[in-house]
Amino acid sequence: MSVKVFDTQEVQDLLKAAANLNGNTGNARFQQIIHRLLGDLFKAIDDLDITPDEVWAGVNYLNKLGQDGEAALLAAGLGLEKYLDVRMDAEDKATGLDGGTPRTIEGPLYVAGAPVRDGVAKIDFDEDANAGPLIIRGTVKGTDGKPIANAVVECWHANSNGFYSHFDPTGAQTDFNLRGAVKTGADGVYEFRTLMPVGYGCPPHGATQQLLDGLGRHGNRPAHVHFFISSGDHRKLTTQFNIEGDPLIWDDFAYATREELIPHVVEKTGGAALGLKADAYKHIEFDVVLTPLLQGRDNQIVQRPRAAASATVEA
Repeated sequence: MSVKVFDTQEVQDLLKAAANLNGNTGNARFQQIIHRLLGDLFKAIDDLDITPDEVWAGVNYLNKLGQDGEAALLAAGLGLEKYLDVRMDAEDKATGLDGGTPRTIEGPLYVAGAPVRDGVAKIDFDEDANAGPLIIRGTVKGTDGKPIANAVVECWHANSNGFYSHFDPTGAQTDFNLRGAVKTGADGVYEFRTLMPVGYGCPPHGATQQLLDGLGRHGNRPAHVHFFISSGDHRKLTTQFNIEGDPLIWDDFAYATREELIPHVVEKTGGAALGLKADAYKHIEFDVVLTPLLQGRDNQIVQRPRAAASATVEA
C-alpha cells in the first residue's frame, strides 16, 4: 500500500482524541507523551508501509513481553537504558559536573532490603561449588579526594550459573545470596567477601531473546557486579564493573561496558583467615568517586519499580 494518510486532518484529529489532548481531565504530561509516541508510531506505519499483520504481531509480542515480565530486560537490550545514561552524562557535562565514577545501567535485577553492615559484608550465603572466592574492596571519596563516611554501598551479582538470587528459576538461592550493603567508616572503605560471578544470557524462550533473534543479535552479558552508592551529601551513583578478561566485555547486549569500569583482577592468598571458602582468592580494588548535589538536590535518583524482600540470613 503506497498511500500516505498520516498528515490528513482525520488522522491528526484521531491522535488528539486518543490522547485526549484537548480534554479538561487527565494528566497533561501523560497526554503530551502519549500523543507524541502514538504519532511517531502512526507515522512509522505510513513511512514503512507496516502491514496490519505486522501491527498485530507487534501487539501480540507486547502481550508476551508482559507475560514473561521482561520489559525492563528488553529496555536494556534495545539500548533504552544506555540512552538514558547518555542523556544524563550530557546533562552533567552541560552543568560542569565531572570527576565522578562513571554511571552505567542498573539492569532489572536489583532487590531492596539487604541488611546494611559496617565496613565489611560476607554475601556468599549459599554453596556454589563452581565459583571461587572474591573480595571486592574500595574507598568511597568525593571529588575533593577526601573519603566519605557513612556512604552506603550496595552490591549484587550473579552466581556461577548466571542466575541472580530472588529471580533464580531453579529456586536454589536464598533471596539475598550474593547481595549486600555496607556502610563506610571514617576512612570511606567498604569490602564485600563473595564469589566470582559469570555473565548471563536472556531466557532462551523469553520475549527479549525472541526479538533479539529477529535482529540477529545475541542476548549475553559479560561477568559483572552491580552497585548503588549513596551518601546524603552527594548524588547517588548507579554503576557496575565488568570482570577483566571476559570475552564479552565489548560485546555486551545491554551496552553497559565503559573503559573506566574494568578494574584489574589480582590473585591473592590468605583467604582462609578471612573466612573465605579457599585460601587462594581473587581481589578487585574498586574505588568510587561521588559527585556533589546539584543545587542542593540529587538529580541521579531514578524512580522505578524494584523488587524487595526481607532479609532472613545473617552474615
